[in-house]
Amino acid sequence: MSSLARSFVSVAWISIVVCHLFVIAHPVNAQYPTVQMGEAVPRDIRELYDKGLRFLASSQGESGDWEGGVYPGPGVTGMAVMTFLASGEDPNYGIYSGNIRRGLRSILNGQDAKTGILGGRQVGGRQGGHSSMYSHGFAMLALAEAYGAVDERTLWQSDTKIAGQTDKRSLGAALEVAVRASITSQKKNRYGGWRYGPDATDADTSVSGAMMVGLLAARNAGIEVPDDAIDRGVAYFKSMTSPSGQVAYSGLGGFDDSVARISIGTLVYAVARRKDMPEFKSTLLSLTSRLEQASGNYVRYAQYYQAQALFQGDVEAWKKWNEQLVRELKAAQAEDGSFSGEFGKPIDTSLSLLAMALNFRFLPIYER
Repeated sequence: MSSLARSFVSVAWISIVVCHLFVIAHPVNAQYPTVQMGEAVPRDIRELYDKGLRFLASSQGESGDWEGGVYPGPGVTGMAVMTFLASGEDPNYGIYSGNIRRGLRSILNGQDAKTGILGGRQVGGRQGGHSSMYSHGFAMLALAEAYGAVDERTLWQSDTKIAGQTDKRSLGAALEVAVRASITSQKKNRYGGWRYGPDATDADTSVSGAMMVGLLAARNAGIEVPDDAIDRGVAYFKSMTSPSGQVAYSGLGGFDDSVARISIGTLVYAVARRKDMPEFKSTLLSLTSRLEQASGNYVRYAQYYQAQALFQGDVEAWKKWNEQLVRELKAAQAEDGSFSGEFGKPIDTSLSLLAMALNFRFLPIYER
């Protein structure tokens, strides 16, 4: 990212603190003006979100990560960091800036310097995190969203000591290595996607979705990502999408009605700027035709992707669905601000808040 672009992002974050109503962002043609710039956020949504942030802030570990869920590691930490970045608070001097710095340092410190995999390094006598490519994808996305917004001069100001910390790599350097690791893994994959391990030769659309969004966010942040890598990933999703808009899980075929996977496919096509593809139109139609239907299994995970897919594909449909989402989350939020689900409070709370974060539209990945 150029110095001018990074300065522009810094100005945007300062403006957020001043007004809390609008986000300064790169101009994009043919958009609803309020979609890019943001609107005043209803008080009930703000209170719901703030309550969830307080839970995450209080449950962050001393080393900067979040434990207690099914899949601890840098992916969970990345999700939680993004909830703070999406809140509109200044990431460098706001009330949650310390949480953001500790979370990012935890992710950076767990990166394997040789492979570039986020979560593959021994830290303080233990593995730096869950080594699944799920974790790598979500952690890469968090680094991409933080890059240019977080002042790296303050990043390594130690709020707390991280066991095993030996270097102070930058967000940009870590992101570049993470992207290279992602592409190396994809080249080994016969389908052009990703599976749980970096050396896997099979693929599934859930892991591949996390990886594709992470790569696309990195590219938007100014990191070089080869077009061929994006093209191969999109081609894999195309091969997994039926004419009715259903998206299969792994291998080829095996279509079933998964809202989560249909949402992932829609989002990948949209963020990759392939809205002209018939597969995008079919997956989006599948989502917009069932706005009042429950999200199905892995509810918080499905809602996280469904929010983004609808927002990218059909703003009016998203507005209608978002009203239902907020009502559901109000009823589901615990007294301590957390949300529960299949993955444990740290993940399910982060996913729930990020599903609501489209109301703020501060993260670059949430721009249209």
